[in-house]
Amino acid sequence: MEKNKAPADFSGRLWNFFKSVKLTVFVLLTLAATSIIGTVIPQNQDPALYLHKFGEVFYRAMNTLGIFDMYHSWWFVLLLLTLSANILVCSIDRFISTRKIIFNKEPKFNVERFRRLKEKRKFEARQPSEFLMSAFTPFIAKNFRYSKVKQLANGYCIFAEKGRWTRLGVYVVHFGVMLLILGALIGSLFGFDSYVNIAEGESVNHVMLRKTGQMNHLPFEIRCDDFELSLYDTGQPSEYRSTLTILQDGEPIISKDVVVNDPLRHNGVNIFQSSYGVLPPKEITLEFSSPETGTVYTKKLLIGEHFDIPENMGRFVITKLLNSYNFMGHNIGECIAGTLTTADNKVSEIIVPFRFPGFDKMRKSAVSVSIKDFTKIYYTGLLVTRDPGVPVVYASFLITIVGIFIAFFMSHQRLCIIVEKEGSRSQVTVSGMSNRENSRMERKVKKISQWLVKMTQDEPRRKHEIINTRYLELENSLRQTDSVEKG
Repeated sequence: MEKNKAPADFSGRLWNFFKSVKLTVFVLLTLAATSIIGTVIPQNQDPALYLHKFGEVFYRAMNTLGIFDMYHSWWFVLLLLTLSANILVCSIDRFISTRKIIFNKEPKFNVERFRRLKEKRKFEARQPSEFLMSAFTPFIAKNFRYSKVKQLANGYCIFAEKGRWTRLGVYVVHFGVMLLILGALIGSLFGFDSYVNIAEGESVNHVMLRKTGQMNHLPFEIRCDDFELSLYDTGQPSEYRSTLTILQDGEPIISKDVVVNDPLRHNGVNIFQSSYGVLPPKEITLEFSSPETGTVYTKKLLIGEHFDIPENMGRFVITKLLNSYNFMGHNIGECIAGTLTTADNKVSEIIVPFRFPGFDKMRKSAVSVSIKDFTKIYYTGLLVTRDPGVPVVYASFLITIVGIFIAFFMSHQRLCIIVEKEGSRSQVTVSGMSNRENSRMERKVKKISQWLVKMTQDEPRRKHEIINTRYLELENSLRQTDSVEKG
């Protein structure tokens, strides 16, 4: 017996643990605290930045705990699963008692409970209680989904209710929250977040994952057909636009101009405009000038290509491109670096900026080098994401909104009309209750009682009209009988 009792006690303790409100509060506070940490500490950055900022010891500890990618860490997923289990167990535990109210075909009610309600309406009717039953019952049945009559010692009561199903609203909200967590987990486990740079006219079928830096193969190709850059008068970019084409097996499927916040979507993959840049020019047109003769020679050169300058002025070669160059404390921007070898084998390092064509003339050498022309080649920086949990998240939003509307704006309403004999007259008491917003139910009780009072006041006149109608029908029937007999 003891062996069988232990598992039962363990399962009971486990059930009580997951249905605890304290667990709900703890998990929600923990999620809130970790979300704040995830906001303060940038996620998925270069490890070198974290190492520089926190030092080696703290970096290793935080990296082990997954602080730098906390929304995909094992403990964050465990928190979400714990919250889901908590919501599920709480819902099941409370639904066991709620279902007896919702799905009971013959609900029980206590008349004395309605009598004890403070907010109730009473009025006196001149008609006997039996007559009022025939008037009140159809009216209540029309306005409430369920109604029944119960005999009392000195009369009867009419019990009615509607909206039992609205008690399910809180469970609809719980289901929506669980769907939200499920969608987040699906996106975290099966989605990806990556980036790629594509030069104009080129295409790629792989992207680099932001978390790991690994290459991820796409089931299609992305081609950048064109890139346009618009600038303000200050030189700052106002808009950059990429014309992208999706290729499937080499055939174009879809094309779209992509700008910031207007992505291209294909097969669940979202392609956002993220950044741009300039690639080193493949070919640069240079001018070689002789200050003595004034002769200028023009030549297109590739990086690493040698050029023998006429008039035995030497040999020049472009060695590399520089994104920036500091000259006497000033940044002169992008430059090319090259070497000039004269006829007597003297080698000079030459810097030629793109923005200042006459910069090399300051050397006052036998030959000066300047940039005449070059073709800018832009690349577009794209953010490529896939989140298969998005449809589940959208569904959860819709379901949660519906559940909130049911839970807060609809209610289970119960009404009781007690009719008791007082001599030749009847004493009528109208009371009602609701599982929420009793003030609204009180207004409804007031309105229903006003309708019932009006019905009792109009009843004698209606009875007189019925008698006159029946008299006319009888008179017409007798006239028709007389006509038949005469015929």
